[in-house]
Amino acid sequence: MNSYKRYSKEGRTIFHGDALDVLPMLPDESVDLIFVDPPYNIGKKFINFIDKWPSENAYVEWCKKWLDICIQKLSPTGTMYVMASTQSMPHLDLYLRDRLTILSRIVWHYDSSGVQAKKRFGSLYEPILHCVKNPNAYTFNAESIMVEAKTGSQRKLIDYRKKKPAVYNSKKVPGNVWYFPRVRYRMPEYEEHPSQKPEALLERIILASSNQGELVLDPFAGTFTTCAVAKKLGRRCIGIEAEEEYVKIGLRRLEIASVYHGEKLLPPKKNTKRKNVRSPMMQGRLDL
Repeated sequence: MNSYKRYSKEGRTIFHGDALDVLPMLPDESVDLIFVDPPYNIGKKFINFIDKWPSENAYVEWCKKWLDICIQKLSPTGTMYVMASTQSMPHLDLYLRDRLTILSRIVWHYDSSGVQAKKRFGSLYEPILHCVKNPNAYTFNAESIMVEAKTGSQRKLIDYRKKKPAVYNSKKVPGNVWYFPRVRYRMPEYEEHPSQKPEALLERIILASSNQGELVLDPFAGTFTTCAVAKKLGRRCIGIEAEEEYVKIGLRRLEIASVYHGEKLLPPKKNTKRKNVRSPMMQGRLDL
């Protein structure tokens, strides 16, 4: 008997269950892009689950289980992005470098939430690993993610190294330090979740590392931002989520269902009186 439930519509699929139960059911080498944003083992509460393991070793061993399965499901030319806390990422980095090729170690930098640490330097970033199975054959759509090159577009400096001197390019591929504001209450994309990732972050990843019609997987879907952005960009998607309240968000955002067991699925209420609230999709174009 399956320990999960499946909801699907036109290439968009939601699994309500534990990732370690669902992932083995997916065909091997079938996924083009995997984005993994697991619980961080830092004590946050997600409805009925608190992300705290008995020890750091226990947490790392749990991570290794789903990492191994994700690698099995990744296509021969596929790409995987893995997020983690700054404390845990060294363990995952060492584990993955023996199994995949790590192309980039990305820093997602964001603004302060107000109250910061007083006895140490506060954390204003989260690390992301950009990994591929085959370093000689993978998707990277550079033209789809270009950002402003300040030297070329603002300072109008001349590149004299060329045979015919010319102004530096006005566009460039982003570096590995990305600035996107965190999702805050009242933002248009806000959902009730303690660690929702901005749509602009996922937009860059999906545009860079997948093509239209390809399959994107998020094993810890949360508010299903990965799948929502994949849908908007013409990709197929699979999201796995254990918490029922977040599954309901996914059903609504992916337009799979508008009613769940008699409950009408509605977005969270926001205070619309506040002005000049801009979406991270607009704010997050700056690349540091």
